[in-house]
Amino acid sequence: MEGLFSIPALVLLAVLGASGVKVTSGGRSLLVERLGRYDRELQPGLSFVLPGLERVVSNQSMKERVLDIPPQQCITRDNVSITVDAVVYWQLLEHAKAHYSVDDLQAAMVNLVLTQIRAEMGKLDLDQTFTTRQDVNEMLLRELDQATDPWGVKVTRVELRDIMPSQGVQQAMEQQMTAEREKRAAVLRSEGQRESEVNAAKGRAEALVLDAKAQQEALLLDAEAQAKQQEMLAVARGRAAAELARLIDSSPSGSEALRLLLAQDWMAMGEELGKAPGGSVLMVDPQSPAALLAALRGLQKG
Repeated sequence: MEGLFSIPALVLLAVLGASGVKVTSGGRSLLVERLGRYDRELQPGLSFVLPGLERVVSNQSMKERVLDIPPQQCITRDNVSITVDAVVYWQLLEHAKAHYSVDDLQAAMVNLVLTQIRAEMGKLDLDQTFTTRQDVNEMLLRELDQATDPWGVKVTRVELRDIMPSQGVQQAMEQQMTAEREKRAAVLRSEGQRESEVNAAKGRAEALVLDAKAQQEALLLDAEAQAKQQEMLAVARGRAAAELARLIDSSPSGSEALRLLLAQDWMAMGEELGKAPGGSVLMVDPQSPAALLAALRGLQKG
């Protein structure tokens, strides 16, 4: 009989022993209560729980998790209705604190995030909700991390995923964007036309300046050519006079040659005076300088 009773006892002990063996995988945590009171936290590996006296009350992952926040209606500071949804990345750091501080951790976090989103959106205008999204993410991260610290939770990242205005606001925004694009296009067209006219005016002005410069350079070249010609004629005349003086001095008949040259000059001058309209003809003897002076005085008086 003792052998028969020993077998069930051994079986019972084996069952109780097997039920008391707990294997905790990596990245997870188990909480154990003894007679209804928190006793310890089982770390990854093999652990033993006293059957009937101890029990596992919570089994949670210690890895980073993603909390998907459903779309939430919010009112901006300028009384515009928008729909916002977000994604929250969080990690459980203190399992016991999270289990005994809040009844439903995930529901509490969702409600907390929605409340914070409504509060932050109410501080911004509609335009600011699109331009300051990163700032709002950082603000939500700080506030949520501080609020969930008593729960043993670490919020690592918050991202506003979509910000959608109402249908009427979207239509108004599209109309405003269309008007702004048309305005920008009109401004660009007017600026292009103005630049075209300015360029044409600059072209005409530059052409006039170039024409004036060309005329000025032509006049300068002509004046320089005439001055060069006069200079060359003066040099030639000087050389001719010097040569003539030398010949007169060196030749006995030089005075006679001088009279002939003067006679030719006077005849040529007389022809020129005769061709002049309303002029007077002066006829003098080139051999008599006194007669030349008298004739010039009479011409001056006349």
